[in-house]
Amino acid sequence: MSEIAELQRLIDNSNKIVFFGGAGVSTESGIPDFRSVDGLYNQKYDYPPEEILSHTFFERNTEEFYRFYRDKMLCLDKKPNKAHLKLAELEKAGKLSAVVTQNIDGLHQAAGSKRVYELHGSVLRNYCRKCRKFYTAEYIKKSEGVPKCECGGVIKPDVVLYEEGLDDSVVSGALNAIMQADLLIIAGTSLTVYPAAGFIRYFRGDKIVLINRDSTPFDSQADLVFHDKVGELLDKINVPSAR
Repeated sequence: MSEIAELQRLIDNSNKIVFFGGAGVSTESGIPDFRSVDGLYNQKYDYPPEEILSHTFFERNTEEFYRFYRDKMLCLDKKPNKAHLKLAELEKAGKLSAVVTQNIDGLHQAAGSKRVYELHGSVLRNYCRKCRKFYTAEYIKKSEGVPKCECGGVIKPDVVLYEEGLDDSVVSGALNAIMQADLLIIAGTSLTVYPAAGFIRYFRGDKIVLINRDSTPFDSQADLVFHDKVGELLDKINVPSAR
């Protein structure tokens, strides 16, 4: 049996699939990742991207943070790719119980997925730090300098910066979904970013499938490994009609 046929069989025989995804899920939509050869960490800025995207930098150099953030993090013209669309299909068919994502682009919801745990937040949500009024990503994109609320407060994206903790309710929902899953599909992630990468230790089901362009430290522990593009691979899967 080919590996694709085995993946199809696993999906056919599962009803509580959880998809755990990273930056490699969105690169096929044209959103840059962080750690690849042409990723953000290998481009040149006045400060390293990891420093710019930290809580300390946001507090001390808010205008410089927003200059980088508008330029590199707000990819608002990007559309869901074949991976996002296939996962939404699987959820609609009653096969996929949740998506747990490290991405902040909102493309899973744009594709139609309903149960999405965004571990690192979303660029689509922005709040005044003073009065908590909501602002869209488009508002941030069009603003200049440090975006301010009408009350005078500084607006902050609802994304988890370095040095900040994950949202407790998102963590608990994601871990609960993973613990109840019968199949875990890990895709587009190097499994080197913690605490998110540690979530897969909570899986109690039978089979783990890993899809990533490059090798990961977890390859030897997965039941099925594909070194491939996520969308191109998932596009080969047949989804039963919605129940």
